Amino acid sequence: MQRTGFASLPLHGGKAPSWLTGRMRKLAKEISAIMIDEHGTGTFLARLSDPYWFQAFGCVLGYDWHSSGVTTVVTGVLKTALSAQEHGVVVCGGKGKTSRKTPSDIMETADKFGFSENQIQRLTYTSKITAKVDNSAIQAGYQLYHHAFFITEDAKWAVIQQGMSAADRTARRYHWMSDTTKNFIVEPHNAIVGDTKRPLALNMTAQSSEACRKTSVDLAKEPTKKLMNLAQTVTPPPQPNQKSLQNWLPTTGNAQKVAILNMPRNINWKALGEAYETQPNNYEELLSIKGVGPATVRGLALIAELVYGEKPSWNDPVKYSFAYGGKDGVPYPVNRKAMDESIQILKETVQATKVGDKEKARALQGLRRFVPLDA
Repeated sequence: MQRTGFASLPLHGGKAPSWLTGRMRKLAKEISAIMIDEHGTGTFLARLSDPYWFQAFGCVLGYDWHSSGVTTVVTGVLKTALSAQEHGVVVCGGKGKTSRKTPSDIMETADKFGFSENQIQRLTYTSKITAKVDNSAIQAGYQLYHHAFFITEDAKWAVIQQGMSAADRTARRYHWMSDTTKNFIVEPHNAIVGDTKRPLALNMTAQSSEACRKTSVDLAKEPTKKLMNLAQTVTPPPQPNQKSLQNWLPTTGNAQKVAILNMPRNINWKALGEAYETQPNNYEELLSIKGVGPATVRGLALIAELVYGEKPSWNDPVKYSFAYGGKDGVPYPVNRKAMDESIQILKETVQATKVGDKEKARALQGLRRFVPLDA
């Protein structure tokens, strides 16, 4: 079952201290080894793709349960703790500039696992398209700055990436997994975890955005001059007694809403020129064209809606909270069964690890912080 939700992840600056990351690495290695030995790499990826388990895992390793840093630190620790030879799992990419090294990391991993050229190309493409989707197809004010790409020896994959909102200093985490992602475009995530449910967010991955996606592709196949003219009809220059089509857009006093509903000025016409030359067959092909970013995606979506009546989804894809207030059913109920299962799995795994009693006690104490006292 796929889970989509949001959690409170306040943005924390600085670095995790070396004394902590050293212990986290040791414990992460033991827990991962036991889980992989008992259940296999596929189940291990499934656990990492579960937002409850991942959050609880961060607590076991001793990190703040509600910090945005749990994403970057835990995946960073796993990158150094896991090895191709011992675990059959490798982590590529990482935070900031390190994320740009993902293609070269994939090449190194392919050499270790003996992947074919076709597998290398597919994994590299998967890394790029998942980042493109979360940075462009879903627009809720978050810019990706972290991309961790997990690969197993049988070429299965998982993605854990995170975006930051500079406006309110919150983070949003995206979980992907090969076993549950049947389509890169239509509701592909295993989970989306964030701090704030936006009143308005462009979600081109929603099932209800299908007609808008098709119209966007059709528009991209048109000459750029025609698209420019259409964009101008949506946002004409101010003239006496002449109204813009934006007069019929939902009224709002929220700056984020205004920004997302306005026709962007920085549409990449060169990229749309390439789209016209290549004639993409579907939305995934359109999105994969270099230069087709958030502004271009939003511009096509607005033209599709305002000129042709094909509306995209403006509903933020996050669904519930399990980090604050959720235990009381506010704003949404916690999936207690899922949380309990995650906690129990980690408790049993920690008890089975080879680390000392002090490390086990510290890990279980950290996990206890994830559980409401009156749960």
